[in-house]
Amino acid sequence: MEYIISGFMTVFQPEAFLLMVFGVIMGIIIGAMPGLSGSMGIILLLPLVYMLSGDVALVMLCGLFCGSMYGGSISAILLNTPGTPSAAATVLDGYPLAQQGKAGKAIGISSFASFVGGIVSSLCLMFIAPQLASLALNFQAADYFSLSVFGLTVMAGASGGSLVKAFLSSALGLLIASVGMDPVTGSPRLTFGSYKLMSGFDILPILIGVFTLSEVMMKACSGSRPVSSGKSRIDKVIPSFGEMRSVLKVALMGAVIGVLIGIIPGTGGAVACFLAYNIARRISRNPSLFGHGSLEGIAAPEAANNGTTGGALIPMLSLGIPGDVVTSVMLGALVLVGVRPGPMLFVENPHLVYTIFSGMFVIQFLMLGFGFLFARISPRILRISREILMPLIVVICMVGAFSIGNQIYHVWIAVFFGIGGYLMRKFGFPAAPLILGVILGPIAEENLNRALIVSGNSISVFFTRPISLFFLILSAASVIWNIYSHIRKN
Repeated sequence: MEYIISGFMTVFQPEAFLLMVFGVIMGIIIGAMPGLSGSMGIILLLPLVYMLSGDVALVMLCGLFCGSMYGGSISAILLNTPGTPSAAATVLDGYPLAQQGKAGKAIGISSFASFVGGIVSSLCLMFIAPQLASLALNFQAADYFSLSVFGLTVMAGASGGSLVKAFLSSALGLLIASVGMDPVTGSPRLTFGSYKLMSGFDILPILIGVFTLSEVMMKACSGSRPVSSGKSRIDKVIPSFGEMRSVLKVALMGAVIGVLIGIIPGTGGAVACFLAYNIARRISRNPSLFGHGSLEGIAAPEAANNGTTGGALIPMLSLGIPGDVVTSVMLGALVLVGVRPGPMLFVENPHLVYTIFSGMFVIQFLMLGFGFLFARISPRILRISREILMPLIVVICMVGAFSIGNQIYHVWIAVFFGIGGYLMRKFGFPAAPLILGVILGPIAEENLNRALIVSGNSISVFFTRPISLFFLILSAASVIWNIYSHIRKN
């Protein structure tokens, strides 16, 4: 308790508190801009680290981390463009709500669910960090592969429509993920002699193309007016008690999934949000609303991806193993301030550790307040006429794609996948399984190769390890249940 009280006293010092507010606001803005990410924002703020004390610098970076995770939902809901890969599942129900003139309510629910996910992850970070981190060490290559297979099967089943088209979309995502250098042999695959393709495809140009540019093409070809007119009112920003109560169960479920996925290094919010979305759809009383504007379809993935923030910090602080890309950059920031993460961190720098714990709690309340504020302001974008808004969206997407590597190559990638996304929409192929295939493809392939190398090319390793077998059984059950559901429905 002494360290906790000391941590809160540090957080509420004027310098620390103002910089934490600055970090949250910058994180929300950066997360809402397609093409930017929390890791980029932290890199931009790293020069400030040299001028600040270690605890103040780290709570500012934690604020940016949490704010960017939430900010991705704003562009996902308003523009059908996930600001970050972790908001990819939020598009599925957030954008339909915006089309129905309920953008403010959608962002309000996103803010509430992000708050729930952040609070749960902060509690886990404070009380069970060493225990959960040690559990993550039990995951080996075979377990990661089986987890990836499970993620692909559940997302294909949750997409609705044709099950065959959903699995074909997942397979196409895996094929796209295989472009580049083979991780084992080092030989190029599907590069067609182009040196640019040797590094594969970045996920953000694919997200921009498949979700946003394809939507612009659909609207350009349809010629119909958008549902949200310029005279639509922005009301119901703060969810009612009944709405918050209706989504609380799936938000808590998503938060727990986010924490558990976050502590597994190399997974992150993208995996957690899709997994939580599918489970929420399974347990919902109104599964037919999913994909058409369900509040639960927003709450589950948003609680999950914000739950990964505290979860990803658990292995970083306890073991010195970053849970995702953002915490990898934060690990570098720790080194810059002269702190070495690991088990001894809790002994050598307990004040710093509990300052981070306390800061994570305060950050969630700041994020909730600014989230409701942005929910009031952001939907005004929908009041802009389509003739002005659509070209602006294209320009923002092109700038976002270009900013990834300062190369026009990424812009062409976004355009290419925009055309592909448009064709997928026209022929009824869901986009979400493709995106998850691109995200999970490298994880699945790398760990498949590692598991086979260690086991001497014996596939029995996937069935003899309890964790791997558990996920494979869940995958088989998911496929069987989806086939049965489609047969019964037809």
